[in-house]
Amino acid sequence: MTKAKMTHVCRACGALHSKWSGRCSACGEWNTLEEQRVAPKSTPVNRHTTSWTGVRQPVRDLHQVDPEEAPRISIGLGEFDRVLGGGLVRGSILLIGGDPGIGKSTLLLQSGALLGAQHRVLYVTGEESTQQISLRARRLGLSHAPVRLGAETDVTQILEMLEAEQPAVAIIDSIQTVYHPELQSAPGTVVQVRECAALLTRHAKATGCSIFLVGHVTKEGAIAGPQVLNHMVDATLVFEGEPGTPYRMLRATKNRFGAVNEIGVFAMGDRGLEEVSNPSSLFLTQHDRPVAGCAILAAMEGNRPFLVEVQALVENSPTPNPKRYASGLDTNRLQMILAILNKHARTEAFDKNVYVKVVGGVRLTEPAADLAALLAVHSSLHGRPLPTGLIAFGEVGLAGELRPVANMAERLREAAKLGFTTAFVPRTRQVPRVEGIEVVQLARVEDAIERLAVRRRAA
Repeated sequence: MTKAKMTHVCRACGALHSKWSGRCSACGEWNTLEEQRVAPKSTPVNRHTTSWTGVRQPVRDLHQVDPEEAPRISIGLGEFDRVLGGGLVRGSILLIGGDPGIGKSTLLLQSGALLGAQHRVLYVTGEESTQQISLRARRLGLSHAPVRLGAETDVTQILEMLEAEQPAVAIIDSIQTVYHPELQSAPGTVVQVRECAALLTRHAKATGCSIFLVGHVTKEGAIAGPQVLNHMVDATLVFEGEPGTPYRMLRATKNRFGAVNEIGVFAMGDRGLEEVSNPSSLFLTQHDRPVAGCAILAAMEGNRPFLVEVQALVENSPTPNPKRYASGLDTNRLQMILAILNKHARTEAFDKNVYVKVVGGVRLTEPAADLAALLAVHSSLHGRPLPTGLIAFGEVGLAGELRPVANMAERLREAAKLGFTTAFVPRTRQVPRVEGIEVVQLARVEDAIERLAVRRRAA
């Protein structure tokens, strides 16, 4: 019997090391090496294959390759199809992660039930028993859903199950519970996750079966496992939501078949997840009267424009170290906005506590949120509400200039559809004209503050 070898594996990048060290020489991360016991594989690797299917493919010129679009399967949930770029591509492998209890299994069970009406679907559970899955299906009203169900954690048995069932879509819940019997390391370790995902990926590419892999997340919110796992899959989806709220957002952070950062919005109800087709109305607050510190932003996530409310609260700090807190925005970006206000708008807020929040649990990463956050902070600091019916978007530079952003026409049309009448936008050569909304072009931060003062005096 061959003796197993001891090696050290980086849990960040999956690189192998013969001995332990404080820093991984491959990715540079500290304290990420873990000792693993790895047994040699019993079957040799065929190094003469050049494709996932194991069949040698001839080398051809680029113009000789047929650029036919991969056929897609509609899941039946419009928000899910939007995130995937129009539907599920045959033979693709997708990784979906999220906090415990966020609704990953519920989303995939509902999707499998809808797909099962026209395609063969196999649900393989490794964390729960088949009885638990059946109870969840009964709560969701899916007791008679045409979904094949199995409980297995051995990847070799899962592959045999896939060969026997020949499903069009397979769901593996979760990849951290799956193990290979020839590897002596525990399930969920770097070696096990990498090898099991590689075998499942090879099966998906060879047979055309689309596979969903459910992944755990770390305390930082990133999907657990080696970084190579994100490179192996075709799409990485993150299911997120604000604690205590019923709203959930499915975000694509990687997608080989569609737009990145596209989001789908769902609401968790008694019968599972329901689609929210108009998220703009969801994220806007209906105030009884104008409130200081509230600004409306026309944001873009992927190809979808929607309106969100950015709220700011500025108060006197009783301590010499004022607090800076941002929910839905980067805290460093908030610090930059405060510095720009102090330098170019004569607004001093360094001795005050500043809190900024994006309503509804939305996380904004695009620079177009700068202007709305700046106006919200300025409004709260002076206690003066912004004009009714105003939206704002634009990037703010360190020199105080306002920079144009993409998809201005789509943002303005979404605002006009919801009844907004004025838009503060950066100055650009070609300003889109949208019926029902006045577009105010601004070159600098000072211009935006001055225009607000003029409108207040006129009112």
